[in-house]
Amino acid sequence: MKRICLWALLLCLPVLAQAQKNLVQLQKDFVDLRFGMFIHFNIPTFMDEDWADPDASPALFNPTKLDCQQWAKAAKTAKMSYGALTTKHHSGFCIWDTKTTDYNVMQSPLKRDVVKEYTQAFRSNGLKVMLYYSILDTHHKLRPGYITRQHIDMVKNQLTELLTNYGEISALIIDGWDAPWSRISYDEIPFEEIYYHIKSIQPNCLVMDLNAAKYPAEALYYTDIKSYEQGAGQHISKETNRLPALSCLPINGAWFWKTKFPNEPVKDPAVLVKDNLVPFNKAYCNFILNVAPNREGLIDPNALAALQKIGELWTEKAMSSNLPTYDAPVISSNLAKKRPANGSWSNDMDIFDFGNDDSFRTSWRSNPVVKNPWYEVTLDKVQPFNLISVYVTQDEITTYQLEYFNNGKWHPIDVKNRVGKAKIHRFPTVYGEKVRMRIDGYKNPPSIAEFGVYNERK
Repeated sequence: MKRICLWALLLCLPVLAQAQKNLVQLQKDFVDLRFGMFIHFNIPTFMDEDWADPDASPALFNPTKLDCQQWAKAAKTAKMSYGALTTKHHSGFCIWDTKTTDYNVMQSPLKRDVVKEYTQAFRSNGLKVMLYYSILDTHHKLRPGYITRQHIDMVKNQLTELLTNYGEISALIIDGWDAPWSRISYDEIPFEEIYYHIKSIQPNCLVMDLNAAKYPAEALYYTDIKSYEQGAGQHISKETNRLPALSCLPINGAWFWKTKFPNEPVKDPAVLVKDNLVPFNKAYCNFILNVAPNREGLIDPNALAALQKIGELWTEKAMSSNLPTYDAPVISSNLAKKRPANGSWSNDMDIFDFGNDDSFRTSWRSNPVVKNPWYEVTLDKVQPFNLISVYVTQDEITTYQLEYFNNGKWHPIDVKNRVGKAKIHRFPTVYGEKVRMRIDGYKNPPSIAEFGVYNERK
C-alpha cells in the first residue's frame, strides 16, 4: 500500500508544479478578493478576554448552537469573498481534530471539528477559505526562554494537518511571530523553514504574517502580503502604498466576543465602507473585518444587521488591480543581525550598531565632515549570501558600492544603485566574512537604519 501511495504522489508532482501560480499572480488575486470576514472564535470567547488563561480547561469551549453556515451566509450578505478562522490563538487551544496535542476541541463538550465545519460552510457558499494560526502558544510554552526543536516540529505538524485535511487554503494569516509583545524571533522559530514547509504542501497558499509594526512599508519582509492591524496603531498610507496589503479591524470593540457585545453598538457600516473598504481597495489593500461569534457559536443580531447594511451600501463593481512593481519577499535569516559593525566616523548617539540592531527606528549616521562614508558588518564566519537589503529612513544616498571581503581582500558585488528607502539587491551567491557599503554620493549626511545580509534558497 505504501509503495502504491508513493507512486501516486510521484505521478502527481508534475500536476502540482503546473498548478502552482506565480507569487505575483497570487498576491494580485488576494488583493482582488477585496473584502473578507475575520472570525475570532476560540477559548477566549468563553472568558471575556482576548488573551486567555493558557491553563483554561477545554470544558469551557461549549458552543451549544454552533452554526458555521450562519457565519458564511452573513459574510455573503456583506458581499465578502472569503473568511479567515482562528484555528489556534495565543493560548494554544486547537479547534480542529489535531493529533499533536490533547489541548483541542475534541476534548471539549462540543467534540466537533470546527475548522472542518467552517471550511465546508464557506466553500458551499462560494467563499474562499483562509486560516489564522498563532506561533505564540503559551499553553505549550512556545514562548521566550522555552523554545525547543520540539516546538518547531509541533508548528510544522499542526500546519501539515491544517493544509492537508481541509482542502485548498488560500492564505495562512500567522500571528505572534517577531512581534514586540511575543518576542519570538524568525530565528527561534525559523521563518524560512516554516515558509517552505507551507509552500511544499500547498504552493498556492499565501503566507501572511500579521506583525507589521516593526517592518517598513516600502518592502515585504517575512510575508507575502503587507498587513496592518488598525487597533494596534498600524495604518496603511492610502496615498503611497505600493505593496499588496491587508488591513484588519473588528466590527466590535475587541477581537473575541464579550458579554457586552449584544447590547452595545457595532462600528457604523457607512464609515466602514467609506473610510475603509472603498479607499483601501483603491490602494491595493484587502480589508478584513472581524465578526466574533458568541458563546453559542452564532453571530449576534446587531452584527448581522451591520453586515447586511454594508452589503447594501457597498455598490462598487469588482475591479482587477494592476499592482505596481515591487521586490519579492525577504524570507531568510538576517546574517548581519547584531553582528559587529564598523564604519566611518559617527556621533556617539548614531553609532555603528544602530545600523544592524534589528530595529528600523534607530540608525547609524555618518558625521557631516566625512567625505566618503562607509558601513561594514563582520559575519560570524566565511559564508554564502545572495541578498543585501539596505533600509534608510530618508532617501539621501544617491550612489554607492557593495563589496564583500574574502581571502584577504575586498571584492565588488555587481549590482545597480537603487533609489528609494528600501534598497534590496539580489545577486549570484558569493562567499565572504565581511560586507561593506561604500557611499559615493549623497544629498545629506547618510544614515542606515537596517543593513541586512541573507542567503536565500534558490
